[in-house]
Amino acid sequence: MYATTVRTEFVAQHYLTVPDPGPEGDPHSHHYRVELCFRGPELNEFDYIVDIDNAEAALSSLADRYQDTLLNDLPEFEGYNPSVERFARVIFERVIARVTDETVTELSVTVWEDEDAAASYDAAV
Repeated sequence: MYATTVRTEFVAQHYLTVPDPGPEGDPHSHHYRVELCFRGPELNEFDYIVDIDNAEAALSSLADRYQDTLLNDLPEFEGYNPSVERFARVIFERVIARVTDETVTELSVTVWEDEDAAASYDAAV
């Protein structure tokens, strides 16, 4: 299995909407680091699993979308607690809509909300 990983960083805000969230229920910022790992068993005719330019364009789009925003206000989080786990799923869905290389069969998204805590979502594409 081949794998290519790209990443970006940005600052965004959120607040948790669960019962008794403690201080996490107040709006606060995270310096998020997003890692995308594209996997597949075969390379394309150029010996790539994914075109890095396409992957980096998807990352740039993510950073533009979320930089300095309050996640709770975005439609993709409507009705959801904007946890780091939910954020990983939201990013997964946005990336697979943009990166359509046929050699990519799996995508793993890891979102770090600080140096010690991260969540991932991965699935077949």
